[in-house]
Amino acid sequence: MPWMIGFICFSAIPIVASLVLSAADWPMLQPPTWVGFGNYAEIFGRDPLFRKSLVNTVYYVFISVPAGIVVALALGILLNQKVIARPFFRTCFYVPSLVTGVSVAVLWSWLLNPQFGLINHFLSLFGIQGAEWLYNTKTAMPAMIVMSLWGVGGSMVIYLAGLQGIPEQYYEAAEIDGAGTWKKFQHITVPMITPTIFFTLVMGVIGSFQTFTQFFVMTNGGPANATLTYVLYLYRNAFEYFRMGYAAALAWLLFIIILIVTILQFWGAGHWVYYEGELR
Repeated sequence: MPWMIGFICFSAIPIVASLVLSAADWPMLQPPTWVGFGNYAEIFGRDPLFRKSLVNTVYYVFISVPAGIVVALALGILLNQKVIARPFFRTCFYVPSLVTGVSVAVLWSWLLNPQFGLINHFLSLFGIQGAEWLYNTKTAMPAMIVMSLWGVGGSMVIYLAGLQGIPEQYYEAAEIDGAGTWKKFQHITVPMITPTIFFTLVMGVIGSFQTFTQFFVMTNGGPANATLTYVLYLYRNAFEYFRMGYAAALAWLLFIIILIVTILQFWGAGHWVYYEGELR
């Protein structure tokens, strides 16, 4: 009963209320006015910032998520080897993922500063002219994508658990058949960890579509809306422009987009995810 009361009060009722508000014009300081599908018509017909924010978010998702998977998998494979001080290295790569939110955004704002940032200072030691990073429309989003790799330690641990769950007999049988390192990776390691890859892919896509904190703190959508993400634009409409009904409509559209993408992922998983000896 306590769980049901909490769910109804803090989840179910707000969800239904946001759906109702998405069909209303509510400036928060005045009573809401019913507009039907007016908010959605404005979103698709007269709002260029909606398209800009959606394109920026899709670009961020389709680059940062695969990059994070590759880096986390590579680290998991490296730290699964029998090397000296392996627990120490595992800890070093995992600890950064524990530091999240505003603190990481502020840290990377300093690192990427074109005047006194450590990244440009390091490049200058080799005679390389550093970029403007967050202050240039061409480099701002790539810089944010690189920054997102800071937290791959959490996914690395998941991949490490998946790699350790692969029976050693498979590798021994492959060695008897004359398989080399690449063949073992291609035909044993990758198929056996496809469920882990699929899990991190789904969760990564959902999380990246909802990214907000680092963009709000580091760039606030700039320069020239080059890093204006969907949730940041939703936040602006709700708490800066006081268009709560419009923001609710944006939120429901985001829910539909994430739902469609997730369904497509589950549909596509049947062609490449490997479970219990069957390719599903």
